[in-house]
This record gives sequence, structure tokens and C-alpha cells, in this order.
Amino acid sequence: MGMGSTPIIILKEGTRRERGKDAQYNNINAARTVADMVKSTLGPRGMDKMMVDTVGDVTITNDGVTILKDLEVQHPAAKMVVEVSKTLDEECGDGTTSAVVILGELLKRSVDLLDADVHPTNIVKGYRLAGDKALEILRSLSIPTGIGDERSLRNIATTAMMSKAVTASREHMADLAVRAVSAVAEKRNSHHTVDLDNIQIVKREGGSTDDTELLKGIIIDGHPPHPSMPKKVKDARIALLSSALEVRKTEVSAEIQITEPSQLQAFVRGEENALREMVGRLKEAGATAVFCQKGIDELAQHFLAKEGILALQRVKASDLEKLSKATNADIVTKPADLGEGDLGSAASIEVRKIESEEMTFVIGCQNPRAVSILIRGGTKHVVDEIDRSLDDALNVVRLAVEDEAMVTGGGSTAMELAMRLHEYADEMGGREQLAISAFARSMEAIPAALAENAGWDALNVLIEMRKAHKAGDVHAGLNVFTGKIEDMERNNVLEPLRVNSRIISAATEAASLIIRIDDVIAARTGGAGGPAPGGEGEMPEE
Repeated sequence: MGMGSTPIIILKEGTRRERGKDAQYNNINAARTVADMVKSTLGPRGMDKMMVDTVGDVTITNDGVTILKDLEVQHPAAKMVVEVSKTLDEECGDGTTSAVVILGELLKRSVDLLDADVHPTNIVKGYRLAGDKALEILRSLSIPTGIGDERSLRNIATTAMMSKAVTASREHMADLAVRAVSAVAEKRNSHHTVDLDNIQIVKREGGSTDDTELLKGIIIDGHPPHPSMPKKVKDARIALLSSALEVRKTEVSAEIQITEPSQLQAFVRGEENALREMVGRLKEAGATAVFCQKGIDELAQHFLAKEGILALQRVKASDLEKLSKATNADIVTKPADLGEGDLGSAASIEVRKIESEEMTFVIGCQNPRAVSILIRGGTKHVVDEIDRSLDDALNVVRLAVEDEAMVTGGGSTAMELAMRLHEYADEMGGREQLAISAFARSMEAIPAALAENAGWDALNVLIEMRKAHKAGDVHAGLNVFTGKIEDMERNNVLEPLRVNSRIISAATEAASLIIRIDDVIAARTGGAGGPAPGGEGEMPEE
């Protein structure tokens, strides 16, 4: 009996398989669908999205990564697009929408190339050559800036917030972002580094957006545990303790037998004396405020209150570290280790009631290396959107301070890259030339989207921009409010160099990954069923 008709099962029952161009087109279409979702949010005139989750919570935003994170994406290629935006957000804090728009355009152009029988390997090679060349051109287009260039840094922060809900207060927010980053920037060798974890963000509903303020100090959620403790301390001398302010319990179980009342009295007195000695040590060192990472014994609270010392217990370890950086206090393990040199200082510590909660403000610190921003807004949605906008502003200012380089926005940099990449494509031979030209045209997706979202004719805008760039105006971009092509450097529309570099790198890498996939093998996700129609999941014998 011949064996030619007997199928050999090599994949698990129920596995689906897509091969060749079907797999490529499906992946590309799924990724492009996600890109199209966020395309309309790009730019100062971009639209917002309302996201409603399974329990009915509403998020209103035009922040690309927030939208993509909230989408419950099922398709594996679409998930890759979401991952691109998340990675870019973690690294740069901005540029997520632009990266996804360029990625969608690269994939759209790749379909035309695949239809023209250009091999995926040649497309990927061309895209990578174009990406490397684009990064090289970007560096040549960069404009120097730095921590001393406050005007440019404010403009960079303002540009990042132009599309956000805080547009009306963007000048105020940009000023807060620049001052906060400048305060926590540390100079290492000849360059500055900025750790945004040293900027504490506290969100509270109530008040207006303009009530958002920068504090030279730290806000602790909580209040003194003892009613007799002071609620306000001027020229505070601050002690930070990482252990509990109580008599330490023994590590092993112990039993004390007391036969007379005097023995019990002596035992209680011994514990009381130990606590009194701890508080006495704090007083002797000169502390007028104590922040303890763990608990404070009730008797110790009483002694602290009698000495007029403000104390807070169970302060988070992260807040204690921020307090150390803000007040220049050393974190010590126990009061016995505390010396006068370990104390920090602040102009004042006061307990304030914000809405219905009491919070302790440690403010007026000299040269703090950690600061706080208290965000205020009318509703929870407003406060959350201010937080997202401020996060973008802080990140772009950080990148500009660290890299000391910026480029112009308004689609000007993307158009200049497109023009120069077209020239580069003409120098190249082979099929890669087609891919480089496709990459160049993909860069024009940014000015085109900006024009569409602002209600202008995208084709006319692109023609006018090309004409300006051919005439040598490398900073010519779209003024979305007038529809005219203007000098973006003169208009103060500026962006950090690193955001643009990472947008190009991330979009190129993701597009290359998706284009190279020609076989999708998906395991059964549940439920009964055999192999997919058409014999997928089976391999017939030769």
C-alpha cells in the first residue's frame, strides 16, 4: 500500500498556521491598524481618545503610550507595536506616537515593495541602511543646548506639552519642569545626569491647574501620631531613622517570672528609661524633627511631644531617601548612632490639610538634590492628565540636559531627513535603493499627520515644505495654527535629539522584525477543534 496519502502530524492538534505572503500581510495589517488608532492624536491639534475599561473606569487622553497600554490587543504583531511604545516611553518619556506613526508608514510602504517582488531581506537591509543614515543626518542637524540654556529648555518642555490638555498652563508647567530638573541634575565629569526618581510627584484633586507648585523639599503623606506634637517647626533640624523607636523585642521567645509587685515596677521602669534615653539622645543631638521608617512606641511619642519634637512614623523607605537628599541628613539605624553632623535642615516643616487628608511638608531646603511637585486639578481625570503631561516635560528636559543637543519640531526634521534620504537612495544601487526611498517617504508621515490633524491639506503642506527645504531652509516646518510653513527654530518649536534618534531606531527595528516573519504558528487557545482548514497543522508525506 502506498504511503503518499498518509498525513504525518507534526504540530499539536488545533494549531493554526499561516505561511508566506498571507502571514506577512496579516501581521503588517494588524500593526498598521494599531498605528492608525493613535495617528489622529499627533500634534497640538490632535484629538483625544476616551478609554473605558472593563469596570467602567474612564481615561481621557491623547498620550500615545497611555492609549496603547489600555488597549487589550490580541494579535501578536499588534502587541509588538505596543511594546515599541512602552519601551520608548520608559527610555525617553516622549515620542511614542511619532514612532508608531512612522512604523505604520514603513509597514504600509513595505506592502508595495512585497507586491513588486522585492524580497523581505532586501527591504530590511534597505530600511537598516536608511535608519543608520538618518541617525547620522540627525546628529548633523542638532543644535547645542544645556543646563544653562533655560530659554531653550522651557521651549522644549512647552513643545512636548502643546498637544496635551494643559496647553493653557503650559508656560507654568514648563517652568516647573525646568526648575525641577535643574535642581536634581548632578554633574559627572563634564556632563550632567538626571535621575527623575529624585523628583517626587504628589497628586491631589482640588484647586486649579495653576495651583500646581514646585517645592524645595519633600511631602510626606501623614501627620504626627501624638496630638501634643507641634504641627509646625521653623528652622528644623531633622533626624532620619531606619529602625523603630521602641524597645527591641528579643529574637527568641523569653519568659520573665515576676514574684513581687516591685519587680514588675522595675521591669516597666527599665523599659521607660530605655525609651527616655533614646529620646534624650535625639534631643542632645539637636533634632527638632524625627522621621522614622518603622513604628514609634506610644511612650516614646509622649516623651517626644514633651520635648517639643515633631515626629512621623512608618515613612516609606523611598521617601526617607528623598528626605536625605533634600535635607542633606544621613539615615542612621538608631538614636545612639546619631551625631550633630547627621542632622539635616529645612526652613520649615508644617502639617497641612489638603482636601480631607493631612500631609507633612518639609520645605525650604538649601540646595536640595530631591524636590517635589504638588499637582492640583479640578477632577481626577484632570490631575491624571497633568501628571502625564508633566512626565513628558520632565523627560524631554532631562534628555536635553544630558545630551546637550536638540532639533526643531513641527515636522521640519522629519522632512529634512526625507529629502536627504532620497538623495542617499539615488547614490545606492540594487533593490535596497527602493527600500531606502520607501523609508524616506515614510518620514513624511509626520508632517502629513500634523497637517491632517490640524485640518489643513496634507498634500499642499508637503509640497510647500519640500520647496522650502530644497531652498536650504532645514528648519522649515508646519505652523499648525496658521497652516503656513515657518522657521521652527524661530518659532521655538524644539525637541531633544535623543527622542528623534530613538523614534527612528525603534520604528526601524520593529518594522524589520515584522517584515521578516513569513510563518505564524499559533497554538490552540482553548476549546475543542482540530487542525485549521486547508491541512494546516499537518505535513503530507512526499
